[in-house]
Amino acid sequence: MEQGQRTELTWAGGGVPVSTLFDDPYFSLRGGLAESRHVFLAGNDLPERFRPGFHIAELGFGTGLNMLAALVAWRAAGVAGPLRFTSFEAFPMSADQIARALTAFPEAEAVAGPLLRAWQDGARTIRADDLEAEIILGDARQCLPGWPGQADAWFLDGFSPAKNPELWAPDLLAEVGAHTAPGGTAATYTAAGHVRRALAAAGFAVERRAGYGGKRHMTAARRPG
Repeated sequence: MEQGQRTELTWAGGGVPVSTLFDDPYFSLRGGLAESRHVFLAGNDLPERFRPGFHIAELGFGTGLNMLAALVAWRAAGVAGPLRFTSFEAFPMSADQIARALTAFPEAEAVAGPLLRAWQDGARTIRADDLEAEIILGDARQCLPGWPGQADAWFLDGFSPAKNPELWAPDLLAEVGAHTAPGGTAATYTAAGHVRRALAAAGFAVERRAGYGGKRHMTAARRPG
């Protein structure tokens, strides 16, 4: 059996998948694609920072929506070569579940073909002309320390810290810092004080920014250049 335990879902109104294990939705009930763009793209000063070879890493792949939002932005920016994307996911959705979730976002669904085909075939590496992606299945606390990469931007998108505290623990966020390139950034929807303190301890300069939808604040962070 592949690493990572298959997730169990229920579906909220508007086709929003909700994790049964964590009792938490995979994306905002007020618009998942807009949330991805506000929190993870703008929160990492993207697409302005895009350049050839840019590498995004993520905690919590979920539906793949954040990756697809980044790919749409990459294409619109006209950057040469592929976007590099690595995500860590302990509880992968099935291809059918991902496809169902993405029907709510036609713009993301339109570029999801390579992801869905690879996922259906059991592949966790996706290669296209403008995308090189790897989804590493398993507990990020075990997988990230041995990852040889360094990210230019991190999407920290685990479930709520109150419901999935493992993905927000100081030791894991220290590994995020250790796997961030000089001048690299991180962003997340949560502004929880212990998360901001852990990011600061990991070497990031941390700031609160305006959140998305009903959230008053989110967190953006940057490593020294």
